[in-house]
Amino acid sequence: MAREYRGMSAAERQADRRERLLTAAYTLFAGAGYHATTIEQLCAAAHISNRAFYESFSSRADLMRAVFRRCVDDTLKAINQAIDKAPPTFQDRLVAAIEGYLRFVTEDARRARLMHLEARRAADILYEVRREAVQAFTQVIERAMADLSHPLPSDRHLLALGLCGAMTELVVEWVVSDPAPPVDKLIDVTVQMFRGSFLP
Repeated sequence: MAREYRGMSAAERQADRRERLLTAAYTLFAGAGYHATTIEQLCAAAHISNRAFYESFSSRADLMRAVFRRCVDDTLKAINQAIDKAPPTFQDRLVAAIEGYLRFVTEDARRARLMHLEARRAADILYEVRREAVQAFTQVIERAMADLSHPLPSDRHLLALGLCGAMTELVVEWVVSDPAPPVDKLIDVTVQMFRGSFLP
C-alpha cells in the first residue's frame, strides 16, 4: 500500500502536482508565451522538481495541449450553460451562445491569449487539438441551426465553421489591441454577422 505524506496519498500528491503545473502553465504560456517558457520555469512556478514534471506530463508540448483542452472544455461548459438559461428560440439561444462565449473567454485575459494567440504560435503541437476544438464549437452552432424553419443559403457545416473563424479573429483583435475594443461591441458585431448569415 502506498504511504501517505502530509495527509495525501501518492495518487493525491501526483494529482496535486499536475494541477499546479496546469495552473503555472496557464499563466506562463499566456504571459511570456509557450516558446519562451522553459520546463525549469514551469517547475519553479509550480514548486515541484523537474523529475516530478515528467511524472505528470511527457513534455512541455503535452502540458500545452492539456492547458488548451481545459480552456476549451471550460468555455464549452459556459456556452452550454448560457444556452440552457436562454428562452428556447433560435435567436435567443444564438445571442446567448455568442455572449456566453465572448464574455467567458475575455473574462480572463490569460484564457483569451492562450486560446487565440499562443495556440496559433504553437500551431504544430496543437494542430489536432485545435481541430477538435473548432469542431466542438462548430457543432454547438450546427445544433442550434437544426431548429431553423427556413433553408440556409449555403452548406450548414461550412457556414458554422466560417462564423467560428470570424469570431476567433475578433477575440484576437481584443487580445492584441491597446486599448482593447469593448466586449459589448464584439458581441454586437458577432450577433450581426450571425443574424445576417442565418436569418432571411
